[in-house]
Amino acid sequence: MEKVVLKASKRDVIGKQVKAMRRAGQLPAVLYGRHVEQPLAIALDQREAARSLAKASSSSIVTIELDGQEYPALVREKQRDYIKNRLLHVDFLAVSLTEKLTAYVSIELTGVSLAVKDYNAVLVTGLDEIEVESLPMDLPEKIVVDIAALAKVGDSVHVSDLVLSDKVKILSSPTEMIVIATAAKVEEATVAGAVETGVEEPEVIEKGKKEEEGEGDEKKK
Repeated sequence: MEKVVLKASKRDVIGKQVKAMRRAGQLPAVLYGRHVEQPLAIALDQREAARSLAKASSSSIVTIELDGQEYPALVREKQRDYIKNRLLHVDFLAVSLTEKLTAYVSIELTGVSLAVKDYNAVLVTGLDEIEVESLPMDLPEKIVVDIAALAKVGDSVHVSDLVLSDKVKILSSPTEMIVIATAAKVEEATVAGAVETGVEEPEVIEKGKKEEEGEGDEKKK
């Protein structure tokens, strides 16, 4: 991903007053973390931020340009109005490019599973992200898992199967399951006793109906 630079300005507007900011085309945000003595309330251009952050994940590094200084940062949280499909607020965690950090990286499944294609298996996912440790610039934006490895029912992919750069340390348990191909559940109604003769079970069912009808008649009396 190319370097993303977001120009920001400090803001004094907080609380309910931020609605006026949004109407004016500004996006309220907060910057905190390394080299930031206390959380800074900042404002970004709404349109520019929405475009630049559309594909940014929680492990994507962006650069916040504030008062002539650049802060490399991770997008920690994005609050969104899903009805109007717009960003409402963003939290940025400033980081040091020379210090390792821990972060969660999302998992993306790709490819075609032969277990699904040939054996009508169902994919069940366990994890949609894993925890890793690395320098900020070595953080993968996402981890792509090819489900073509799931060739038959019962095949699975665990954290231990992931192959990442030697610059990235996986912190999640290696035994945790990411995805597995399971057999599709087929519910079949079987009629006991009717398999051999085809007569016994219907007679029992009919008898039960008559008994119920008889009980109903008794109650009416």
